[in-house]
Amino acid sequence: MEDKIDFVILWVDGNDPNWQEERNKYRNDIHNDNRAVRFRDWDNLKYWFRGVEKYAPWVNKIHFVTWGHLPEFLNTNNPKLNIVNHKDFIPEKYLPTFNSNTIELNLHRIKGLQEQFVYFNDDVFVINDVKPTDFFKNGKPCDTAILSPIIKEDKMGIASIQINNMGIINHYYKKNVQIKKNFSKFFNFKYGMQNIKSILLYPWENFTGFYQFHITSNLLKSTYEELWNKENEELDYTCSHKFRDLRQDLNQWLMKDWQLASGNFNPRKYHFGKLYMLQNENDAEKIFKNNKYKVICLNDSEHISEETFEKLRNDIKEQFDNLFPEKCSFEK
Repeated sequence: MEDKIDFVILWVDGNDPNWQEERNKYRNDIHNDNRAVRFRDWDNLKYWFRGVEKYAPWVNKIHFVTWGHLPEFLNTNNPKLNIVNHKDFIPEKYLPTFNSNTIELNLHRIKGLQEQFVYFNDDVFVINDVKPTDFFKNGKPCDTAILSPIIKEDKMGIASIQINNMGIINHYYKKNVQIKKNFSKFFNFKYGMQNIKSILLYPWENFTGFYQFHITSNLLKSTYEELWNKENEELDYTCSHKFRDLRQDLNQWLMKDWQLASGNFNPRKYHFGKLYMLQNENDAEKIFKNNKYKVICLNDSEHISEETFEKLRNDIKEQFDNLFPEKCSFEK
């Protein structure tokens, strides 16, 4: 095994009345993203831990980041588990925060966090064997650099945040210069037919964006420190927002994109993981049937009715029970 690798996961209990009371004090700004769907609980977190223990037992430490509440099932005495309260690492001037971007952009401040870490949202699951070299190799993150246009699919999408990220990337890096320096990283056989997207966008002078697989982010603390040093004012501005501001925020993809644009990464196969948008009642069975991916994201949607949400939640838990029927050491 190479250098140690930590996992970081964010979690919030949207049903906690104390958390709700505190959030409601700051909900007045109509431009902020404080939709209920941002905090809805799918009640499947224990399967994240089961997947990690079964398929990534080599992980050094799991940093579980929370507002202060904890899931009832969690065994806090597990030696690999580090419970991290927002106030333990986020500067006081940004607290309290209900903005996931603020939390993500300060992860490098977690005490004891390794230089190499994998960031998970709580809707991203490991469902097949993974190796340390799936995430980092020779001290560099493993990733897939596919050029992509940024398209805003609806008014509540995060394309504006991606564009803000690209503004910083293009300020520091000339696309064609970086591609020529790292040609085999931007055009690689591991990307398969996805290379066509990069070929078509190559004539544009600036980076138009990177394709976001919406799974794990393999990050370096040193990347965070470099960007906070260079763009302190912009990052500080995002962190001052109590909720996500879909017009003006940056997010942790900035760190990921910076690593790609600078060439500080190793190419990885594009079908390592997949994003699934949960929308229909029969999605659960389709997702888990013969799933070939190592990591999947089960993304919530505001278009799901409460009735569909309840059915999908139960169906997904049933599928996870079939995949991970045994308790793990992170459970009481």
